[in-house]
Amino acid sequence: MRPALQSYSHLASGKVREIYEIDADTLLLVASDRISAYDHILSPAIPDKGRILTAMSFFWFDVLGVPNHLAGGPTDERIPAEAVGRSMVVRKLPMVQVECVARGYLTGSGLLDYRASGEVCGVGLPAGLDEASRLPEPIFTPATKAAQGDHDENISFERVVEQEGADRAEHLRTATLDIYRRGAELAADRGIILADTKFEFGLGRDGELVLADEVLTPDSSRYWEAATYRPGEVQPSFDKQIVRNWLTGPDSGWDRVADTPPPSLPESVVDRTRARYIEAYEWISQKSFADWPDHE
Repeated sequence: MRPALQSYSHLASGKVREIYEIDADTLLLVASDRISAYDHILSPAIPDKGRILTAMSFFWFDVLGVPNHLAGGPTDERIPAEAVGRSMVVRKLPMVQVECVARGYLTGSGLLDYRASGEVCGVGLPAGLDEASRLPEPIFTPATKAAQGDHDENISFERVVEQEGADRAEHLRTATLDIYRRGAELAADRGIILADTKFEFGLGRDGELVLADEVLTPDSSRYWEAATYRPGEVQPSFDKQIVRNWLTGPDSGWDRVADTPPPSLPESVVDRTRARYIEAYEWISQKSFADWPDHE
């Protein structure tokens, strides 16, 4: 008999996840179907998005072979029936208060920093790089963990040293780049470019780093199709780009700089976004999403 979700203490809500306490040692992370863009939670939700993110995380935790926070499988008996397929039973860990970002390509906030200073998070880069340029080697570009509704702030490695100490800062950089390279290599074998990604780490009993939260999902990573990659252009990505494009396009009628909530997403945008998330999971994992557990 599976427990009822309300039998667990609800600890926190994020943009996507709900966190519950199972007992003194374990938590239940439940991924919702909510989708956010430009610091707004949008409606309607994207059906199955939480299950896709969970499936992708379980896939990567399995293949990466690094210490992680999982304390059970996708159908663990501690998961309530209504949350099967979208939940992870995980160990309680003290979390490192740094967003650990690895970049192999230049885009997003990294490109903005580079255009302003020739650097990203204090890492000097060659002149002449452009949108989607491949970097000479992957770089560690940490960020602060912002409160919900605020933006993460890119910071230098020296800031991480000040906050976490030299040894832990170096371990964070080494682990982040190592896991990124492993993920990028597997993705490349399947015709996908892993442009950049964000990791979170907890601390084990002996202070060792433990990979936590979601990992290498379309929400935490930029994936591009290798066959259509064109440096100098914004690349189509396997994430919520379809939603962002509609919101900022003429059809939505939304003024991003105005203090008004975004309009509801059209059914066609919802359907295309769901299909894009599923495509990312199936392409990278080489598994059928139809086989992933659903609520009981």
